[in-house]
Amino acid sequence: MKDIERFISGFRRFRENYFGPEATHFEHLKKGQNPKTMLIGCADSRVDPAILTNCAPGDIFTVRNVANLVPPFEEDGGRHGVSAALEFAVCHLEVEHIIVLGHSGCGGINALMAGTSGCGGDGFISRWMSIAAPARERVLAELSDKDPLLQRRAAEQAAILLSLENLRSFPWIDERVASGVLSLHGWYFDISEGELLEYRPERGVFEPIT
Repeated sequence: MKDIERFISGFRRFRENYFGPEATHFEHLKKGQNPKTMLIGCADSRVDPAILTNCAPGDIFTVRNVANLVPPFEEDGGRHGVSAALEFAVCHLEVEHIIVLGHSGCGGINALMAGTSGCGGDGFISRWMSIAAPARERVLAELSDKDPLLQRRAAEQAAILLSLENLRSFPWIDERVASGVLSLHGWYFDISEGELLEYRPERGVFEPIT
């Protein structure tokens, strides 16, 4: 119950800051949202996009899932939560940027590399992480003789690049990127160093932003 009590106290502070007598931030947000950036991040409790970027409510349209993955474009009649969010952000909110934010020590990537799942068997985690199977295969092929920790870090970054590729498989994303009205970004948060890296396609590497 201590966590719940702390969360409720936190909401009281949030309400005082944003809905108090001198607060004006939510006046225009009450009418709707108009973020220019979408961020696809990991569900990991240590990697909160709004906290990492010091954003205010309404600044970023966020989707979080295990290992910050973007599935490829599919029209199979399935229930595609990430794809639906992408469609809303791109076609309705008309965002100008999509950021895929990965991080070090990702549990989903660790499970992918170890070949394990959550509750045993062919469960939700293993099926979801199969999206990143090409990243795993690439890392094991190119870094077969390297330390497992280095392999996992490489896989975390390779999964970001794979998600960026999958974004281009959505026709309404690809055409907007091609026309220059939408930009895609790959970011990697190094938890141990407190450092944010961005993928530089012209150099083919992740380099520190800060």
